[in-house]
Amino acid sequence: MGYHRAGFEVVGVDNQVQKNYPFEFIKMDAFEALERFGPHFDAIHASPPCQGYSVMRNLGWHREIDYPLLIEPVRKKLETLGLPYVIENVMGAKLDANYLCGAMFNLEFYRHRLFETNFFWLSPGHPKHTFEQGMPGSPKPRAVYTGRRLKYPNHWRLGSNAMGIDWMNKKELTQAIPPAYTEYLGKVLQLQTKKNPHVYRVGVL
Repeated sequence: MGYHRAGFEVVGVDNQVQKNYPFEFIKMDAFEALERFGPHFDAIHASPPCQGYSVMRNLGWHREIDYPLLIEPVRKKLETLGLPYVIENVMGAKLDANYLCGAMFNLEFYRHRLFETNFFWLSPGHPKHTFEQGMPGSPKPRAVYTGRRLKYPNHWRLGSNAMGIDWMNKKELTQAIPPAYTEYLGKVLQLQTKKNPHVYRVGVL
């Protein structure tokens, strides 16, 4: 959505059907899509799966799972295309990258994300964090005591509203990039393209 707001035509790619995706969508392996369609676009945003790079992988139920580490092969493929590109991932990823935070855009969440590019850009100033971080990226709501435990009703909706995303379900939202981030990068990316721009998004969104 952010690239769309920045003036791009967006085409999404994922190896799983994304029924709530708001733009043109192609179900296909990311590497196959880059091979077949990459040269026909003006810029590419790739979000390789983050689970293998996240600190969450150190939790007991994740340690035995062999998550794919695709940043390096994705980067190599993007470099061969010679197009402006963005690679996004979590803070634990091995990226030569700047990061963005919701507080930089006066939003009520943090959700730090790394963005590696092959073009120059500067992140906004990073304000001090001033509120408790909740999940999935918003302040914790008031709890409701049910007599047995505390509940946080519709907690994920707070994150949805804070990020300005109303087309995703709860599971999809956990993987979402806040549109403010990609809109900011998209405006920088506009300077890298000379004709009517398109963005080809690959990876898990």
